[in-house]
Amino acid sequence: MASESTHGEGAELGRFLRARRTQTSPGHVGLTVGTGIRRTPGLRREELATLAGISIDYYVRLERGKETRPSPAVLDSLARALHMDDQEHQHLRELAARAARYAPQPPPAPSRTVRPHLKLLLESLRPDPAYVISRSMDVPAWNPGGLALYAGLDDWPVTQRNLARYLFLHPAARDLFPDWNRQITGCVARLRAIAGTAPDAPDLTGLVGELVLKSPDFAGLWERYEVTGRKPAQKTFRHPQIGTVTLTSQSLHVEGTPGQRIGVYTAEPGTPDHDALLLLDMTAPRPEHGSSPGAIRRQP
Repeated sequence: MASESTHGEGAELGRFLRARRTQTSPGHVGLTVGTGIRRTPGLRREELATLAGISIDYYVRLERGKETRPSPAVLDSLARALHMDDQEHQHLRELAARAARYAPQPPPAPSRTVRPHLKLLLESLRPDPAYVISRSMDVPAWNPGGLALYAGLDDWPVTQRNLARYLFLHPAARDLFPDWNRQITGCVARLRAIAGTAPDAPDLTGLVGELVLKSPDFAGLWERYEVTGRKPAQKTFRHPQIGTVTLTSQSLHVEGTPGQRIGVYTAEPGTPDHDALLLLDMTAPRPEHGSSPGAIRRQP
């Protein structure tokens, strides 16, 4: 059983290396390409092995998942040869660390339970839209604006509310985000980074399997194997109720929870964007207390 698990982790390392290799052009790494037709997209295996200073046979074994204990020096050489950024380099190290383990620890059981004090915290953040989000982008709790900001998300049952599922499968998502293509690319890259180091986690495998089957856009991006972390950023919403607003997003890790974070959107007080958030908060539906995991009514 241990050997099968190790081979599986090595295969994930190999998939990542192959994706980066086939998406790296020879010209990008300073190689001169002849006039003949290249059958291989990106770099050839022998070209990458030469750039990294390792044998071709060793690199082939890495990419096929048969070599699971590359040294830190080999990983650093491959990262330099492929011009990986810091996040990709760290992801490569994490995949190699998992591949080297004989008995990987099982992933923690996912949970949609949200502690009551977090629901109170969401309420205290009004009128700023806020919600609790899991590592697989489930949304188990929210304040009124946090749900209403994602137009149409409340059409779905509570257990189906997931921001990745919303981006790819909800018909309102393309209209809500002017930069929808950039949003979905970042979404898949974040899921790829998490799934690469927790490939057996049931919350991730279930979501990925669903989206690969239902969304050709997701399936194509998933195969590219791009990884990135979360960064504070501004995001523009073209909202059907409050018009176009540009908000600053922030994600806060919640200690003592199974990978949960709080997502918050803010705007500078006194600006039209902040006025729009006030309107959204005032007009958002307010379910009766207890009918939704994130709905806590503000007393008049």
